[in-house]
Amino acid sequence: MGTDFWSPLRLSIEIAFVAGIIAILAGILMGKWMATHHFKGKLLLETVLLMPLVLPPTVVGFLLIVIFGKNSLLGNLIIWIFDQPVMFTWWAAVIASTIVAFPLMYQSAKTGFSSIDCDIEHAARVDGANEWQVFMFVSIPLALKALVSGGILSFTRALGEFGATLMFAGNIPGKTQTTPLAIYMAIDSGNMTLAWTWVLCMIAISFLMLLSIHILKV
Repeated sequence: MGTDFWSPLRLSIEIAFVAGIIAILAGILMGKWMATHHFKGKLLLETVLLMPLVLPPTVVGFLLIVIFGKNSLLGNLIIWIFDQPVMFTWWAAVIASTIVAFPLMYQSAKTGFSSIDCDIEHAARVDGANEWQVFMFVSIPLALKALVSGGILSFTRALGEFGATLMFAGNIPGKTQTTPLAIYMAIDSGNMTLAWTWVLCMIAISFLMLLSIHILKV
């Protein structure tokens, strides 16, 4: 197996880690903002933020191609800045994984921040803390369990991303071929032993991630 075996696993973990970090940061900020603000259209915005959870992966991949493709304004801007398109690159896989992982982090963060007693945060402000200090030293510690759970779920979801990654990042060995894509190719080529080995690795990682959530909730 050698390099051919470890390369997709390494790529999956690297991409899921970076996507997870981005999803965690964005999810915490958006979750906090949505938990503490009330405005017209909030329900509509929240529905849009959660859409990647229910959209078919091919639809997510198609929309990413439209948004970041060579015919789009953003796609052309990226080409102008970096002298290459983002599609079919390592970063394309990160973007696809981040999009599908974000709703899990956002929902967990919003739930965690919504459960905080506002009087506690207000007391910190009365004692002289500014909004950033309240957020970092009061809100986040009180919502920490929900944030950690959301972060683990986001990483696990990014680790298993398949459809959007295939459409937007492609299936390039050593570059964008993550473990789910490698499993698909192994099955397609009839190499069931290799496919089973990758499948068992993914099951083990996912099991440990989900188990850690239950342990943290005890």
